[in-house]
Amino acid sequence: MKIERIACGAVNCFIVSQGDSAILVDTAQTAYRERILEKCRAKHVKLIVLTHGHYDHAQNAAWLAAQLGVPVAMHAADVPLLAQAPLPKARTLLGYLLVGGMWLQQAPVAGPVVSRLLDNAVPAFEPAVLLRDGDSLAAYGVDAVVLALPGHTMGSIGLLVGDSNLLVGDALMNILRPQKAPHYLDRAAMERSAERLSAFGGGAVVHFGHGGSVTNRSW
Repeated sequence: MKIERIACGAVNCFIVSQGDSAILVDTAQTAYRERILEKCRAKHVKLIVLTHGHYDHAQNAAWLAAQLGVPVAMHAADVPLLAQAPLPKARTLLGYLLVGGMWLQQAPVAGPVVSRLLDNAVPAFEPAVLLRDGDSLAAYGVDAVVLALPGHTMGSIGLLVGDSNLLVGDALMNILRPQKAPHYLDRAAMERSAERLSAFGGGAVVHFGHGGSVTNRSW
């Protein structure tokens, strides 16, 4: 089992490979799609998994799926976010800064200009696979199990890869320091998801959607 991080600006994508099979986790933004495609073509990628529906993780999903001829999988609760993400709430200074940027993208006057500058539209697609908590990805050749991690978004998911690797998307973030997501749609759900991840113990390695990987801890 191998987990390869593809750094795409502030966002991480991951290729999880096992034998002659692999899956791609998250797809970053348009500027990085050729880099991701090159990495995927060196593997036998059979599935694209989105940890959630925000544009910085999902923008290349349709394009990469077409190039690789593979399906896209995500949780059903996040499919509406591909078209329009609701404004989240914040719990830290970093969270307020991030939410402020999101507000600017939706503001009547500044919104169209900011959105164009950020190129944050997600090309329309329908995920071929809708994932639920506990689903196995063994059919795609990889020993990974889906973990429902709602809170940051209501359809946020992670993957338990093997026995000791956790891919958590944005359920947790490692910006400045490892922490719970600084912005969220449901804080109580986010807290429960963080507790669930902490329960895997100190031996697990956590791979974040933002920031470097660390050995598990209490969040």
